[in-house]
Parts: sequence; C-alpha cells; structure tokens
Amino acid sequence: MISIFNTLSRFAIPVFILFILGYGFYKKVPVYEAFIEGAKEGFTTVIRILPYLVAMLVAIGVFRSSGAMELLFRSLSPVTNLLGIPADLLPLAFMRPLSGSASIGILAEMLKVHGADSFIGRTASTMMGSTETTFYTASIYLGSVGLRDTRYVLIAGLVSDFVGFLSSIIICTLVFGR
Repeated sequence: MISIFNTLSRFAIPVFILFILGYGFYKKVPVYEAFIEGAKEGFTTVIRILPYLVAMLVAIGVFRSSGAMELLFRSLSPVTNLLGIPADLLPLAFMRPLSGSASIGILAEMLKVHGADSFIGRTASTMMGSTETTFYTASIYLGSVGLRDTRYVLIAGLVSDFVGFLSSIIICTLVFGR
C-alpha cells in the first residue's frame, strides 16, 4: 500500500501541471501569458509587503535578543506551574504567533530534549498544528492589501492561538495522560 502512495505522489505534481495546461488549452486561455501576468502580480505583492515583513522580523529579533522573552517566561512560570501547564511549553506558546521558523526551532529543541513521545513533545506538536503565526500572517496579508487597522484581526487571531494552546494541553492530557 505504501509503495502505491509513493508512486502516486511522484506523479501528482507533473499530472497537475499537465492538467492545468490541458484545461487552459481547452478553454483557449493563453497559459504562458497568464502565467507571466500572475508572476508580475506576485512580484508587485512581494515589493508591497516587504516593509511589513522586515519590521516583523526585526521586532522578533529585538524581543528575543533583549532578554525580554526570557524574563517574561520566568515571571509567568509560577502561574503556569500552578495551573499544571509545563513551563517548557511557554517558549513555543509565545513564539508561535510571532514566527513560524523560530517556533519550529523551539519545537525541534523540545523534541530533542524531551522526546517525541513525551507529554511535552506530543503537546508541543499538537500546539504547532493548532495555532498560527498570527502576527506574521496578519502583517503579510493585511500589508499586501494596504490595511493599517489590524486591531480586530490580531485580537481574533491571538484569541484563537490561546484557545489552540489551551486545547492542546487539555486534549493531550485527556488522550495521553501526564
């Protein structure tokens, strides 16, 4: 069964590309010209969102390098321990809304230290799938269309990240125990 899926997955992208080309030919769409036009729009979008992306990456770097992140974790650790939330999950919970690559690095370190089958490893993995890089996503999408008022988008995104964080802990506790 696995060999069938491996064979199918090898041909999925080429078949998809041929399907798009064939469908465009069938509908009499100038496929190459449409592709070039889309590439131009993509380049314009990249230029438009670049300042937002740079600002977000600089802010994350300053937050981590200044030691503010470590100070925040140390100050919240007693409260989370009282609630039964492992303090080792805090760096991931705070970094996930900010940066996908930094949160993947934190997850990799957690899995190396605690193991993939540990409670922390399973909960951290579940958190990665239950949350989003809210600030990054908002800055990219809202910056690409020129929206400046991000108040409600960020509140909704951060609330959903918080719910994903808590749900990950609750569900992993119920399913896997401690």
